[in-house]
This record gives sequence, structure tokens and C-alpha cells, in this order.
Amino acid sequence: MNAAPTTAPAEPTDTAGRPLPLIAVTMGDGAGIGPEVIVPALLHADTARRCRPVVIGDATRLRQAADILGLTCEIVSVETVEQAEFTEGRVNVIDLGLLPADLPWGRLSAVAGDAAYQYVRVAAELAVRGDVQGICTAPLNKEALHAGGHLYPGHTELLAHLTGIEEVSMMLSTPKVKVIHVTTHIGLIDAVHRIEPGLVERTVRRGHEAMVRAGVPEPVIGVCGINPHAGENGLFGYGEEEEKIVPAIEVLRADGIDAVGPLPADTAFFLASRGDYDLIVAMYHDQGHGPVKVMGIEAGVNLTVGLPVIRTSVDHGTAFDIAGTGRAEAGSMVEALRQAAEMATAPAR
Repeated sequence: MNAAPTTAPAEPTDTAGRPLPLIAVTMGDGAGIGPEVIVPALLHADTARRCRPVVIGDATRLRQAADILGLTCEIVSVETVEQAEFTEGRVNVIDLGLLPADLPWGRLSAVAGDAAYQYVRVAAELAVRGDVQGICTAPLNKEALHAGGHLYPGHTELLAHLTGIEEVSMMLSTPKVKVIHVTTHIGLIDAVHRIEPGLVERTVRRGHEAMVRAGVPEPVIGVCGINPHAGENGLFGYGEEEEKIVPAIEVLRADGIDAVGPLPADTAFFLASRGDYDLIVAMYHDQGHGPVKVMGIEAGVNLTVGLPVIRTSVDHGTAFDIAGTGRAEAGSMVEALRQAAEMATAPAR
């Protein structure tokens, strides 16, 4: 008697019958909470409705995380994203097998730092080839990354280098406010020197494009100043707003982009939180990160715009203090996957 032929599971599609976007999910630092937030996030019903996630990481570590969390699921190693099957209770992983099975949770590790780099490298290669339409990253530890021999300030700069893009922007997104940064991981004095009209203009344009892709056709963009009270007509600073920001806003507005500013940063975020602005442009790291983390770090998402595909991440770190305990919350990873799917490029198949 011949066995009945088997058929592959149907490819998940959206309500219009289009294939859901393939999202590469990098495991981050395996000694941190990345594995513990990835597994429940990929099993979440909302994730399954929105995208086809494939982890780039370590299958053994993901199984350890599932055991810690008491989750019953099938973690399956695949060679390529094309081999992945998307059924309930299944987690697909391109297993690089770089971590020892006895890697301690919550401890700095050069091995884990190097592995975190390799996960991102493979995801970037998939993005450049068009095999995935988005990247979602679990947190890495910068000290471990450096100890592993990879001297990058963070995911943003690493992905820009790996994809051959000279300039990208970091965007933070919470339910109350979204902010894009003109400069990020450099000192404050260096940031002020680096800010110039061309960089401000390009940053606003990247933010505008990202907001349009996210479903805001005509975003209102508030642009922060550099000095207290945005210089207050020359009272504070040395005219940086007039020199570095105003010319960019004039060009943008002439092109039909609704950019407003320079705004005093101490009120811009309040105005955005009540709905006056769809996006705030921060001039330097802490100007944007501080208010965002006060207003919504629990549901915060970090995005990199300007890459071949959108990249999203949870807006929290590796949390070594609770890694391996099962106490990590997966909500931010679910949200990061949602936004990766929402802003993904169109699937090639």
C-alpha cells in the first residue's frame, strides 16, 4: 500500500492573499535575555498573523530558554529561509552553533559577543540578497561585542557597515512618541560639531519616508534645537540653530515636507506625546533617548532606517541581572516584530 503523498504547509498570507514578509530575527547576546524574549514572541499569535520570522542564532540556547520558560514548542534547525515552515508551535532557526552548551547566563562572554556579531552578519547577508524583507534584533552587549573582536558602537553602525550603507539613522518608537536622531553614539561636543544642514536634512527625509511606510501619509515632524530653548534668538549658544538647522528646514518645507522648528527640546516631546507631532528629530543621543525611555521603554522599539530593509529591535539591553531566570518580558519583542512586518519591503515571492 502506497503512503499518501505529503504536502508542504500553506504559505502564510495576509488578508489580501500576499505572502507575509520574511523577517530575520538575530538572537543577540546568548548570555542575556535575547533567547528568553525571542521564543515567546515567535510563538505569539500576533507575530504569526503578521510575518514569517526565522531566527539567526543557536538552536540549543533557544531550547534552553524554552525550558526555563516552561514553553512547549518545536525548535527546528533549517539551512535557509526557504526551508522554514510556519506552523503553530514551531520556531525556525538558522543554527550557527557558536555557543557552548554550558554558557553561563548573565555573564560577560567574548564568545557570546562574537556569536552576536555573526548572527547580525548572516542577517545582513540575507537582507542584501533580498532573502528577507526585514531584520529584528535581540539585544547585544557592546562590551562583549568588543571583547569578541568587533569594535562597533552598536547594532546601527554594525548593520550600516555590513550592508555597505554610508549613512543610516536611529529611530525610537513608543506608543506615545517617535524620535529619529541626527547623531547617536558619539560624545556631545563631537555631536555638535558633526551636525550640519545636509545631515539634518537627510535625517528628516529618512524619518519622513519611514513614517509614510508606516501608514502616516503626511507626517508632521518637529525638529529640536541644540541649545536650551533652541537658542532663544541667540541668547544661548553661538547661533548653532540658525547655522545648522534652519537651512535644512527651509529646504525640506520647500519640498513639501512638514518639518517644524527648531523647537525647544524640553517641550517638543510633551507636544509630541499629546499628538501635535508624528515624529521628533533629536540632535544627539540623550536628547532623544531620555524622554523616550521615560514615556514608554516597556513597549519601546529601536529602528534603523536607511538600510536595504527595515531593522527593528527591542529598546532594552541584555539584562544580565535577570538572564536565565524566566523573568524577562517579551512584549517589546512582539512589538518590534510587529513594526518590522509593518515597515518591511514587499516580499519577493
